[in-house]
Amino acid sequence: MTVDDSGSGEDAQGADSGEDPLALRLEGLILGAERRYTPFQAARSAGVSMELASRFWRAMGFADIGQAKALTEADVLALRRLAGLVEAGLLSEAMAVQVARSTGQTTARLAEWQIDSFLEGLTEPPEPGMTRTEVTYPIVELLLPELEEFLVYVWRRQLAASAGRVVQAADDEEMVDRRLAVGFADLVGFTRLTRRMEEEELGELVEAFETTAADLVAANGGRLIKTLGDEVLYAADDAGTAAEIALRLIETMAHDETMPELRVGMAFGTVTTRMGDVFGTTVNLASRLTSIAPKDAVLVDTAFAEELIRTQDAPASEAEAVEEAAAAEKEGEEPPSYRFGLQPMWQRPVRGLGVVEPWLLTRRDSAP
Repeated sequence: MTVDDSGSGEDAQGADSGEDPLALRLEGLILGAERRYTPFQAARSAGVSMELASRFWRAMGFADIGQAKALTEADVLALRRLAGLVEAGLLSEAMAVQVARSTGQTTARLAEWQIDSFLEGLTEPPEPGMTRTEVTYPIVELLLPELEEFLVYVWRRQLAASAGRVVQAADDEEMVDRRLAVGFADLVGFTRLTRRMEEEELGELVEAFETTAADLVAANGGRLIKTLGDEVLYAADDAGTAAEIALRLIETMAHDETMPELRVGMAFGTVTTRMGDVFGTTVNLASRLTSIAPKDAVLVDTAFAEELIRTQDAPASEAEAVEEAAAAEKEGEEPPSYRFGLQPMWQRPVRGLGVVEPWLLTRRDSAP
């Protein structure tokens, strides 16, 4: 792409480069600045090497553009800020690249969703004969400041919540490798549905599933890690919270006739957290348990079951619960109240993890 900045503004640039004039006007509106720099000029103006500037640029998810004059003052400022954090010793160079990558990946998905699902609906021509391009610019002009303010608000809220969890960690090691409850919720028979349903219907089903799951996870104190179309991954700081989320997911989906059956697998243990994602044997085990869980049922691993027993959210066995209730009645006391029931299942080999003993998680009445 070759840009001649001797022309009369961005429309002239578009004419020279063959780009759509409206696309250039939208870019200028959203970025709030005109194209002024080549990548080399932007790096030099920011006071960073071209190599480091390229690393930051690619980490943010942007394609190489050669030496086209396509960057703005905002791009220079972003490079300067990242490099300044490194120079001040607040971030290592590797960490600065991670910051760029995590921010780029997260906002790229947000931007795609807003354009695909949100902006397209708003820019439907309101009157016959009007084109979408005729209404897109004024709509974006009105929405942009509001969406920007809302994005910053949500980010600050999420940052505060995340910072709170970190400062409560027992030590520095726990900030990265933490003991968490991890759960996968998976739609049963999704592959068959993709062959039977129209694309629009399938998209609506996936959106409804992801929305319902995200709302339930957040409302009950968990954290949605990611969605994978027919599957969601979530985490919680304690097993009781994760168990409540799992059963609410099953119960809610079961009452929706448009939804296929759901199955959930959960495990409890040490989890490595990185860039908002979770990794490790505990996560792999939760995934494997999901694949063998019955329809509309929840399977947990032994560590998860033991944690529920330790916190008195579930009895060690129904026989023990009955004995405790009888003893309490004899003494004229209230029997223990348990939220969940656990039923041991047959031990079985799980690919890559050896032999495991799943437990079937159920909701139980408070009175045995």
